[in-house]
This record gives sequence, structure tokens and C-alpha cells, in this order.
Amino acid sequence: MKAHPPTPSDFTRRRWLSHSMVGAGLITLGALARAQDAKKSTKAITPPPTKPPLQPVEIARLPAGLERLDLFLLLGQSNMKGRGPMPDEPSRNPRIVMMHLRDDAWYLARHPLHLVGDAKTFAGSDNAGVGPGLAFAEAVAVQNPRIQVGLIPCAVGGSAIALWQKGAKLYDGAIRRAQLALQQTGAARAQIRGALWLQGEADATDERITVHEAKLLKLVDDLRADLGLPTLPFIACTIGEMSPDGAGRRKADMNRLLLSLPEKRAHTACVDARDLKSHIGDSVHFDTAAQNEIGRRYAAKYFAIAPRAAPQPPMPKPNKDAAK
Repeated sequence: MKAHPPTPSDFTRRRWLSHSMVGAGLITLGALARAQDAKKSTKAITPPPTKPPLQPVEIARLPAGLERLDLFLLLGQSNMKGRGPMPDEPSRNPRIVMMHLRDDAWYLARHPLHLVGDAKTFAGSDNAGVGPGLAFAEAVAVQNPRIQVGLIPCAVGGSAIALWQKGAKLYDGAIRRAQLALQQTGAARAQIRGALWLQGEADATDERITVHEAKLLKLVDDLRADLGLPTLPFIACTIGEMSPDGAGRRKADMNRLLLSLPEKRAHTACVDARDLKSHIGDSVHFDTAAQNEIGRRYAAKYFAIAPRAAPQPPMPKPNKDAAK
């Protein structure tokens, strides 16, 4: 059959099809770009801290009516550091103080406890938010009205337990800060009363979990030896199980390992937070409500394993008649 030469209408049709295909491609690319932007916009973001500055305290002098300063180490990775959104008004309780990560000076404790920004302007801050430390301190302070509570934040997001072994950067840094805190606060009758540990997400993998328990027990032993406190309370917490395990993830196994810690070492405990499912939108980091609950559970465990930390009655008020 003899082929006919293309007509003007054929050229028009081909141009239309060509433009349609290009347009469809642009629409597809545009849809992909919008989907990527939407994915980015839903990424969990912790708002930066507001209302600077930190309020300095004279750490060597106890507030009137208090008998001693109890110090606590905050160790682990991002859920100890905290990623929960912060309240509009920062806490300013003179009975709860914190050692700043950036300058090692002491200030009234407020969120974020793991502030890395400048104490006066907050410049240089990262994504730190609400963790369990402040709620823990508040619960301890309520039960012991004669003490001041000092928090020593040391956690670093994403850190594996290998970085918390003796000789590694984070472990050595925590020991340095603990020893410095004792030097700074000696006049206030300060003592290190406990260590709170929230870590495991980075090691909940097929490759790492097999050696995790040995490293955790070594951490407990080395910490107690280097601080000269053989019965130092060490309290762990389970990691979040907001999403199912899969693709080599072993969160459930990690939590069973953490919960067994008291069977392996005396004067230890583990907060069970597996029932807490609320997060900041990433299925990894506990939200503010969950972090506050974890803090209260840490306090309950602390009172259970530290006899000297048992709740105390308030100091008696002076008898005015007897003074006459």
C-alpha cells in the first residue's frame, strides 16, 4: 500500500502530543518535588529555646533552709538529651540547678537541660528540648524538701554505647564533669547520688546488640570505680517502641536486656516505658508528656533503690515561744 506524505494536520497532531508529553513530565516532576517538600515539612523539629538568659547561681552556697546538694548525672543519647517541645515559660526553681554543657558553670535548671548554646543569648543551640531530667529533679525535690538538686547533663544524640566506655570521649567527659562539679560544690556538702541512663536506639541492631550487655555492665562498674562510689544508684530506662521492629532493628530485644539490668548488678533499676507511645512525630523521640512521665518513674525507682534518699519530712519551723 502506497504511503501518503504527511499532511499539515499530522504535523499539528505530533506537536500537540509532544507538548502533552513534556507537560505531563513537568507535572510529574512537580508532584515529586511537592511530595519531597511535604516529607521534609513533616520531619520532627524541636523548636529552639526562648527567653534567654540562663540565670546564674552561686553553687557553693545553699539556699536558706537546705541541708545539702544532691548531684545526678544524665547519660545516654537523644531521648535523655530530650527532643520534646518546651513550655512557654521556663522553670526557675532555686532548689533545682544545672551544670551548663558549654561553660561548666551553674544556673537555675530549665529546658533544655542539654543546652549547647550560649548561656546569655542561646546562640549556637541545637535541637535539644524536653527530656526526663527536670521532671525527675522536681519529683525528688518535692519528696526531699531539705535538699537542693543538681543536674549534670552529659547526653549526646545518636551516641552508641561504645562512646560511653572508659577511655572514650563521652565517658571521659562525664567523669570530668562529675569531678569538676564536686570541686565546685564542696562547700554545699554536695555528693553524687545517682546516674540516669537512657540509651539503646543506636545499638538496637543485629550487629551491635550481641555485645551491648557486656558494655553496659562495664559502664556501671567503671563509673562506680572512677567516682569512688561502689553502690552508686544507676537507673536505666527502656527505649521507645513506637514502631514495630524490622529490617534488622531489635528494640524489643534491647528493652528486655535493659530490664534485666537489676539481675546483673546491685543498686540498679530500669524504668519500663514501653507503654508510652507518644512521640514528636518520628516514632523515635518521646514527646513532652512522655518525657515528664519517664522523669517521675526515674524518681520512683531512685527512691526504691537508694535508702538514704527516702522521702524526708520538712524541716520544723522555729518555736517562737521557746525563743523568748
